[in-house]
Amino acid sequence: MAALAFVSVRFGLGRLPGDLVIDQGGVVVYAPITTAVIVSLLLSLVLWLFRR
Repeated sequence: MAALAFVSVRFGLGRLPGDLVIDQGGVVVYAPITTAVIVSLLLSLVLWLFRR
């Protein structure tokens, strides 16, 4: 899962509106909500096309 997050950030998907980044001192929490939705939709479309 971490590799998928790294790849999505590398291709510009990690900084979309709706992706939450909380930086409190030395702790950073990253919740890529919008990125996860887009990746899920793309994977669903690809799998749907292969199953046809």
